[in-house]
Amino acid sequence: MMKNDTKSEFTAKLMRATLSKNDAPWAFVILPKSASDKLPRRGRTTIEGSINTHQFQATLEPDGQLSHWLRVGKELLDTAGVSIGDHVTFQIMSVEQEPEPDIPSDLFEALALAPAARIVWDDTTTIARLDWIHWITSAKQIKTRVKRISDACDMLASGKRRVCCFDPSGYYSKSFCAPDGAE
Repeated sequence: MMKNDTKSEFTAKLMRATLSKNDAPWAFVILPKSASDKLPRRGRTTIEGSINTHQFQATLEPDGQLSHWLRVGKELLDTAGVSIGDHVTFQIMSVEQEPEPDIPSDLFEALALAPAARIVWDDTTTIARLDWIHWITSAKQIKTRVKRISDACDMLASGKRRVCCFDPSGYYSKSFCAPDGAE
């Protein structure tokens, strides 16, 4: 798939995410299915694009409905000169090469203690590493996250290059969804 094959333009309302008291204001938009369908995967996908002609790069999250949602943080809201509730025009396309994901510190430490797992980790694709990280960070409880890190190291050490039984789109497991919006 060529980068330009993934290009989409659409207008959407910036919705307010339901926030806890300590969160900085941010907005989100759920991509139209037609835009999401052009992207190379239903899981996390990095895009470059513009919001009202202001350029940005971001990682889309799966919404559990075979589409994606985009978090628009305060900095991007400010620099693009837009506000929550505005209808804005987006132009997006997938990046040529998915950027290398940041490894969470607890996973990094576990891989450092498991050299056989680290060798396989380093030899996997960026997308596979992204899926491993997404599987681990999607755990809702600390004990689940700890178990997933341990299981990941065991699976990697045994030569498994992709996380098994993980649906990065959330469609079959309903593990991912767009945020709840507030008016």
